[in-house]
Amino acid sequence: MPSRTEATDRRSTALTRRLLRDWPLPAPSGSGKASRGDVWVVGGAGGTPGAAMLAGRAALRVGAGRLTLAVAESVAPAVAVAVPESGVHPLPQTGRGSVRGDLTPNLVEQLPGCDALLVGSGLDDPDRTAALVTALLPVVGGDTSVVLDAYALGILPGLPEVSDRWGGRLVLTPNLAELERLLDLRSGGLADPADLPDAVRRAARQYRAVITCHNVIADPAGSSWQAAPTCIGLGTSGSGDVLGGMVLGLLGRGAVPARAACWATYLHLAAGHRLTRKFGTVGFLAGDLLVELPGLLDELRSLG
Repeated sequence: MPSRTEATDRRSTALTRRLLRDWPLPAPSGSGKASRGDVWVVGGAGGTPGAAMLAGRAALRVGAGRLTLAVAESVAPAVAVAVPESGVHPLPQTGRGSVRGDLTPNLVEQLPGCDALLVGSGLDDPDRTAALVTALLPVVGGDTSVVLDAYALGILPGLPEVSDRWGGRLVLTPNLAELERLLDLRSGGLADPADLPDAVRRAARQYRAVITCHNVIADPAGSSWQAAPTCIGLGTSGSGDVLGGMVLGLLGRGAVPARAACWATYLHLAAGHRLTRKFGTVGFLAGDLLVELPGLLDELRSLG
């Protein structure tokens, strides 16, 4: 009889370079930035704007065409200077710097036209994040793909309307603790790696979303993919923001959610392993991942 791990692994497709070669990303048409998608990041509280900046830069590094960062109004000018490649939209905030749940008229006017949206990077208050996501539900365009990360996915158990409205075009990027919360599991309930693929598949069905967690990706229809073991050095501040931004950028380029999540997960791991060879097992920064991404994309695209 096969072991539990072997039985679980057989239910997932191996996420390999060959699979990606046979499942290519959409080629951009034309030379203008509009051909590669208009993407937005809504996040970046007053104390944590760097998360939104990392995510936005990652989206550009995988080929997104136009980026807007919507961040707390107190840090918007600094973010505009730090990320000159991006448009910046100031969001109302509390006295402590948390992004509030009310939307500005300009955001309501501009957001429906974007191709892909990431919510959550750098948000720091779960209740206000829930209010923000609720306010965004009727505003986001019907063709817009949505990525939720950090607090924006942690509040999903209390907001079933998110899956009702965005199901089928939704990607979640939880860490293990967040996945346990999504499934109402006790802390440490996913300590056994053999439990992870089934848990990711269950969450994908429950939330009608593609989910990528560590090295496992699943879609709501029951398909799943599993990459080689994760890279230890990726367990560092900001790494998840880079992954979320990569998914955002690939969605903006026109990839369907499962394809975007698979490509982003593979590239994230590959960049981590490449930096491990350069710097050592741990100690490289999330920002270091960004410069590896364009070259890795070209390598994968050129596979014969």
